[in-house]
Amino acid sequence: MPKITFMGAGSTVFAKNVLGDSMLTPSLQESEIALYDIDPKRLKESELMLSAINRHLGNHAHISAYLGVENRKEALRGASYVVNAIQVGGYEPCTVMDFEIPKKFGLRQTIADTLGIGGIFRALRTIPVMRDFARDMEEVCPDCWFLNYTNPMAMLTGYMLRETGVKTVGLCHSVQSCVPGLLGELGMEYDEKVQWKIAGINHQAWLLEVTRDGRDLYPEIKARALEKNKEKHGDMVRLELMRRFGYYVTESSEHSSEYTPWFIKDRYPQNIERWNIPLDEYPRRCVNQIARWEQLREELTTKDELEHVRTKEYASHIMDAMETNEIYKIGGNVLNTGLITNLPQNACVEVPCLVDKSGVTPTYVGALPEQCAAVNRSNINVQLLTIEAARTHRKDYIYQAALMDPHTSAELDIDDTVAMCDALIEAHGDWLEKYE
Repeated sequence: MPKITFMGAGSTVFAKNVLGDSMLTPSLQESEIALYDIDPKRLKESELMLSAINRHLGNHAHISAYLGVENRKEALRGASYVVNAIQVGGYEPCTVMDFEIPKKFGLRQTIADTLGIGGIFRALRTIPVMRDFARDMEEVCPDCWFLNYTNPMAMLTGYMLRETGVKTVGLCHSVQSCVPGLLGELGMEYDEKVQWKIAGINHQAWLLEVTRDGRDLYPEIKARALEKNKEKHGDMVRLELMRRFGYYVTESSEHSSEYTPWFIKDRYPQNIERWNIPLDEYPRRCVNQIARWEQLREELTTKDELEHVRTKEYASHIMDAMETNEIYKIGGNVLNTGLITNLPQNACVEVPCLVDKSGVTPTYVGALPEQCAAVNRSNINVQLLTIEAARTHRKDYIYQAALMDPHTSAELDIDDTVAMCDALIEAHGDWLEKYE
């Protein structure tokens, strides 16, 4: 049976979903499950929780825990699948720095984990850790599949695919939730008759087609969206982007507002109210998640047995498809080997992929609508330059990534952008490698 190694197992609820799903999957239920983290308390809590699920399901899985860098190689040894859910630097100090330092320069953010200043620095402190993972995997489990869930997705997955020999696919929730969420918010029915095609880049993939029984649903979607945006709600930015660019994007309005230069603007403070943009949203979520975990801890870690219902997370389905050779379709983040013809070849793109025993096979998309590709390229610029910074350890690439960021460049001049980067580099200290 396969070995599944979960990196960042202190993400207890997410570990419950991915590994609980695996224990409910016949081809995976007798797997060896290796939990790895650098936080002893959170690692133990996850071990207790998953052991309780395992007992409830008949104790088929074999669970072990590995603490700290000194045990990482053993956690990975012989793994068939490695699931990555790490967060380097945590809420404090690093997420707080990602928000508070840019704010001093007049730059406001919402989530700051995928693009922009927050995304750049999250990538720069995470890539060295994933580089170490890759070196270990190349030595002790060279045939494994690395399933990356950690943001910034395109930067981290792109780095792994371009700079290491590890078989990698990036996974996100936004593709499978896009169409059900959109139709639901517009009061339209979603069922198995609805078919859709999505492609682009992570968090900014485009709903290119959506039909029911062969009928194009876009005209009705756009008419309803126009009416809905006359009143305040939580998805105003994405509906406005669809009105202006013709297609709906996969990730939320709070994300999308900071991937583009038009919504969060000091010169137009009324836009925050107009488009219902939740500034500083991610720090609030972190605080709330920490508080919720305090409530959930006893429920999930003190019971002798614990029930689990299989979720819609991709990971167990991917592993099952590879074990059984039963084809499964995902939206995966992969290298653009000519898949989307009007995006850069070295970019990490999000496209439909088929999974079976041979691995992950991306499908050809062709050209995106030119306006959609243009918006994607503005984000890809930042992603590629950040990867260059991590690869070369040159500060110039950090500055250039920030200067090319759509939101940052719409708000700050060159000098302030560079000064902000320098302030973040200094504040990060040992959380970053040395840059010259």
